[in-house]
Amino acid sequence: MVRKGVLLVLSGPSGSGKGTLVKEYTKKHDDVFVSVSATTRSPREGEVHGVNYFFLTVEEFKGKIEENGFLEYAQFCDNFYGTPRESVEKKLNEGMDVILEIDVQGALQVKKNCPDAVLVFTLPPSYEVLRERLIGRGTESMEVVEKRLSAATDEIKCAEKYDYVIVNDKIEDAARELGAIFSASKCKLENNIDFIKEF
Repeated sequence: MVRKGVLLVLSGPSGSGKGTLVKEYTKKHDDVFVSVSATTRSPREGEVHGVNYFFLTVEEFKGKIEENGFLEYAQFCDNFYGTPRESVEKKLNEGMDVILEIDVQGALQVKKNCPDAVLVFTLPPSYEVLRERLIGRGTESMEVVEKRLSAATDEIKCAEKYDYVIVNDKIEDAARELGAIFSASKCKLENNIDFIKEF
């Protein structure tokens, strides 16, 4: 019997190292599927359909909303973004674990649609480190950095709605903790009911 995979949702403020954590973890775990989001925005240079995003027209996106084709979706700056339901459910049913790297609002939508989803919130070791990381990127003006820090304060208030928190100081430690969360989730009773019945 193939046991269903674990759906893990990873959120955290910009600069908390979510993307780096996912890359570090998946380097050593090829049994994990990182979900690709859909969007109505135009591809940026170098972006590939189906790899970076599924690029859809507004009509295609709205059609999928009507078909209940997203686990979560939102609209930002005149563009839609969402997590396609079909690919995630297919991988879970094949026994693969799935990671969604999405924002707080999306995570709470997923939890509503999939109550067994595991929500993990990432944080840097301190507010000062968060600020240093955002400035250190050197890709945004100080005005944008300050906006991101302000948004981070609001996001962190939602952390108490999550199941686990990872303080992302050393990336290897954070990846180990993420693996421990996957292991613990696989052992939960509700994830083994079908196995117990069949046994």
